[in-house]
Amino acid sequence: MSQRLVIRGLRHPGDIALENGVITLVGSIEPKDGDQVLLCDGDIATPGLINTHHHLYQWMTRGQAVGCNLFDWLVHLYPVWGKLSVDDVHAAALVGLGELASTGCTTAFDHHYLVPNGDDSVFDAIVEAAQQVGIRLHLSRGSMDLGESQGGLPPDHVVEDREAILSSTESIIAKHHDGEMIHVVVAPCSPFSVTTELMVDSAELARKHGVRLHTHLCETLEEQEYCLDKFGRRPVEMLDEWGWVDNDVWLAHGIHIDRDEMERLGGAGTGIAHCPSSNARLAAGMCPVTDLLEAGCPVGLGVDGVASNEIGGLFPELRQALFTARQREMKPDALMPHEVVEMATKGGARCLGLEDLGTFEVGQKADIAIWPGRDLGDIPDPLTGLVMGPDRRVKHLFVGGNQIINHSELKNVDMNSAYLELTDHAKRLFES
Repeated sequence: MSQRLVIRGLRHPGDIALENGVITLVGSIEPKDGDQVLLCDGDIATPGLINTHHHLYQWMTRGQAVGCNLFDWLVHLYPVWGKLSVDDVHAAALVGLGELASTGCTTAFDHHYLVPNGDDSVFDAIVEAAQQVGIRLHLSRGSMDLGESQGGLPPDHVVEDREAILSSTESIIAKHHDGEMIHVVVAPCSPFSVTTELMVDSAELARKHGVRLHTHLCETLEEQEYCLDKFGRRPVEMLDEWGWVDNDVWLAHGIHIDRDEMERLGGAGTGIAHCPSSNARLAAGMCPVTDLLEAGCPVGLGVDGVASNEIGGLFPELRQALFTARQREMKPDALMPHEVVEMATKGGARCLGLEDLGTFEVGQKADIAIWPGRDLGDIPDPLTGLVMGPDRRVKHLFVGGNQIINHSELKNVDMNSAYLELTDHAKRLFES
């Protein structure tokens, strides 16, 4: 049996005891002989944040196409992404996951749909980066099989053969999916980059292996117009026909959805990854978060790629989500601080199908973010202080009871060196 750790002095939610990787007690706890004690007087704890949508490889291409909508942005970047090497992706993933951890994230989903030269070792590289950082990873075997010559948006040289995608996906599930630190997700990219056949086959494959499904949907009006022009149906109608409206599915963005479509998704338990900063950067629109929640959809938060959200951390999305909802509805209480914290934790866990993460209930996995809070003592409610106060990085971070950040320093990764390596890779990419 491992030694019990007692975290004391927290302003919220009180003391926390953890042992053998799970939370064993919350409240006022007197340490016993043999306990390890971590004093955090005045600090604020939340369950580890859960990032429900990201593209780690995009750390290679920050600050590009800054005045473009989604389609123009993609057309600008597809040729660059098509030149990525496996080493490039590893360098980007190491920085990206390190930054996520530093902003309180203990579980991250990476939607990776570019496979340089068909080399599946790109997925090994992402897993290796996650293991170095110590973070939980939902790894997508993303895909695109609809190139320009067939009416899709991506150039033909970045798409793959459907049968090769399906075979690769099964291999990656067998190799990496452990249901604990690594979850493999089947994730065709978007309605304008995949075929109907790939969407249907992907759903069948995922359910055969008991893994989850993810795709982009209803991000922009251009996407909606594309679907109406090409298929004669709105994106959610297509999703339903493909067998994707179910509780093992969550969707990125979900902005342009009408009331009937929300009810259909909510009734099925289909989740939404809300990426407010990226949506603002690309002028995609404002996700109807409160309507989706009312309809029964699980809603989590996502960073999206840092080519459309150059910050790359999850913590800023809490305040951005709160502000976006209030701006959209013109209601000062449209979302409250405790609600966006719940979206970033319990909501994200629901999207990813994780019943043992996202809360401080006894028996939950000990994924815990501890935030410096002494400067927030004048704000009566600690979660209001956390969300509405200045951006901050975690002081301590635990994943399954294992401490991966101590006094704001990642224990296993030198981030300065990782950033220098990323810069070298990015320069070589653009010089090529």
